[in-house]
Amino acid sequence: LSVSAWDGGGLPSATNAAITVNILQTALAPAIFERSRYTFSVLEDAPEDSLIGTVKAREPPNSLEVISYRISSGDPHGRFSIDPQFGIIRTKKQLDHETQAVVVLTIQSQLGNSPAYSSTQVNISVIDVNDNPPVFLTKSDKVTISCTQPPGTAVYIAHAEDKDSGLNGAIKYSIASKQSNAFSIDPSLGVVNLTRTVFAEKQQKHTLHIAAEDSGIPPLTSFLVLDSLAAKIIILDINDNSPSFASSPLSYVVEDVEVGFLVHHIIAKDPDEGRNGQVTYHILSGNENKSFVLDKITGLLTTAQLLDREIQERYSLTVMALDDGSPALSATQVLTIVVLDVNDETPIFLKQLYETAVHENQDPGEFVIKVEAVDRDAGLNSLLRYEILPGNGYEKFRMNSDSGELVTTASLDREAQELFSIKGSPSRSSTAQLYLTVLDENDHSPLFAKTQYEISVREDLEEGSAILDLFASDEDDGLNGKVMYSLIDNTFGAFAINSVTGSIVTTKALDRETKSQYTFRAVASDCSSHSPRSTTVRVVVHVDDVNDNDPLFLQNPIRAFVPAETAVNETVATVRAEDVDLGRNGAVVFRLMSTETVFQIDTKTGDIILQEPLASKGFSTQLLVTASDQGISPRTATAMVIILTEEQEEEILFSHSLYEASVPENSAAGGH
Repeated sequence: LSVSAWDGGGLPSATNAAITVNILQTALAPAIFERSRYTFSVLEDAPEDSLIGTVKAREPPNSLEVISYRISSGDPHGRFSIDPQFGIIRTKKQLDHETQAVVVLTIQSQLGNSPAYSSTQVNISVIDVNDNPPVFLTKSDKVTISCTQPPGTAVYIAHAEDKDSGLNGAIKYSIASKQSNAFSIDPSLGVVNLTRTVFAEKQQKHTLHIAAEDSGIPPLTSFLVLDSLAAKIIILDINDNSPSFASSPLSYVVEDVEVGFLVHHIIAKDPDEGRNGQVTYHILSGNENKSFVLDKITGLLTTAQLLDREIQERYSLTVMALDDGSPALSATQVLTIVVLDVNDETPIFLKQLYETAVHENQDPGEFVIKVEAVDRDAGLNSLLRYEILPGNGYEKFRMNSDSGELVTTASLDREAQELFSIKGSPSRSSTAQLYLTVLDENDHSPLFAKTQYEISVREDLEEGSAILDLFASDEDDGLNGKVMYSLIDNTFGAFAINSVTGSIVTTKALDRETKSQYTFRAVASDCSSHSPRSTTVRVVVHVDDVNDNDPLFLQNPIRAFVPAETAVNETVATVRAEDVDLGRNGAVVFRLMSTETVFQIDTKTGDIILQEPLASKGFSTQLLVTASDQGISPRTATAMVIILTEEQEEEILFSHSLYEASVPENSAAGGH
């Protein structure tokens, strides 16, 4: 036979296969299946050895041969088994709807050793279970938009995939957490739209946590599977702000500073982003003699020459702050620099020689002459006092220290002394102590005591338990040295940090079987209002196992059909149990609950072994098997094993052929 298969596309594709049918010459008629096709279904998460269905063939009349069954094709990976005697089809391996949704098996029946056989087709639908979460192809993304975009503009499309089928794979999108209400998302398409303009906002970066949620209701769990994507939206800035000066327009400098001395720090702020907010500084006028130099990047104004207050005591510099936008915006400021006086000038008499004449024989107090000197310094540095230096005859004169007037202190006699090169001296000095307070600059980052923190905690810690105290020091002063703590990266909602003390605490119950290790980063930031500095450190939290899970039997109850002639020491059934705990907490051993002589169980493998010959073909028994882990406080589960001889196969019957009940129409879900 030639068989063709083709698809239903606009341009159909087809393929052919040749089938050869051999007609066997035999005197024996085969055992014919009751149906030419069987249809069964099974959940994809069904455990191994789960019952799927039974096929049955009928032997020809008067036949004394025994019918046997086998899977002839359709199961290359050995995921199914069939009881050769009873035709019961079971799972041998874990199934996966996403790998193969429909399995087509060919089952053959055979009478004894006869070459004649008949076949039937078994269609097994692997029913989807919501066991695949929606998954974003990327865990984070970044998009840039203009701040002038109108409301309704689509700025991002979130896309996740779910391998499940139907409602289990139908994805709904939502914004799980957001920093502003400027965005919304289409739940079915994942399109993120602007809800309002962001032109005037100070916040130029927005992080949206977008969740993808499927629409299934898993029968074995009580929650829907979520995955999230962190989408960072950066608002492009336009240059709509001019720089504004934040520094004082007045500065003071003493005249004897060295070249290169810092006179003033010019600061201008520009709230725009990027190059639109980068400010450079320039001197437009007032520096014609090149007394100062301005660093255009830092705004530091320093002296380029030695200053002299007596030559110029005040400078008026017109400075400009210019941003780097296109077109650029600017602001100007007149900076007044006052040069403070230093007592660096010597008093100078207006004359180098004063000559005068007085009459002899006059009373004391006779005016002689007034001397006058000048000092180019300012303030107290320019106040003068006059004195007479000791010399021959100086005791006969007195100098007014303030006015410079010279008068006699005695009656003079020309015949005794005719000439007196009496001179005043204004040399005076004083000292003062100057206390300078050095203001702190935020030039140190917080420093953690360790480069990495790694700890282990028990999974049964109560919510709110402190697990680690972080500490970072900062050598700066005031707010520049005050440290605040925060966590970055995803802690899966399990941990939080006290921003002041640095203590990390649990925020929910831990479960090692769900997640055994957390890795995230902690940040220590200082509280500087201008340029805060921060340091990150890696924190690794290992969750230690606690014996909090019971062993779980993969099948309960277990039925085993044992031929009456089974030999001693043969395995008649095997019980299996799993414990998701770790180490000895998850190591399972098996025991029979009651003393038994006919059967014995292997404590490690769960094999039930026949110890004595079976008494009769009508033999049946029920064994209670315990599975216990080996934790310090062992946890135990119990299963029933029903052992029957072939002739005693159980028949399961309902106690009633019809059950009737009444339910109010608005009853809550889950009611009996």
